[in-house]
Amino acid sequence: MAEGDSDAFVYDEASGEWISASDAAAKGTADGDAVVVRDSVGNVLADGDQVTLIKDLTVKGAGQTLKRGTLIKAIRLTGDAQEIDCRFDGIKGLVLRAEFVKKR
Repeated sequence: MAEGDSDAFVYDEASGEWISASDAAAKGTADGDAVVVRDSVGNVLADGDQVTLIKDLTVKGAGQTLKRGTLIKAIRLTGDAQEIDCRFDGIKGLVLRAEFVKKR
């Protein structure tokens, strides 16, 4: 058994080659997997930002409508370029589309 045989290999779809798991992990961090989330006017959003709604939104399952101009504090990015996670009074687990908010 050679010294590199105990290392697991993964298929890299970008290059079409089998590479070691440690090389794949290093490549993943070097690529900068950070997703850039932009609001309705193109401002870059970050965790903890405050946003306001640009249109009335009906919240499914809560029987409530969030009005235009409502301030949402302390958003969290989800890893999806169009979704942000946030809290609002009486609504847990609220996920908003970035196209309906504007950074404050």
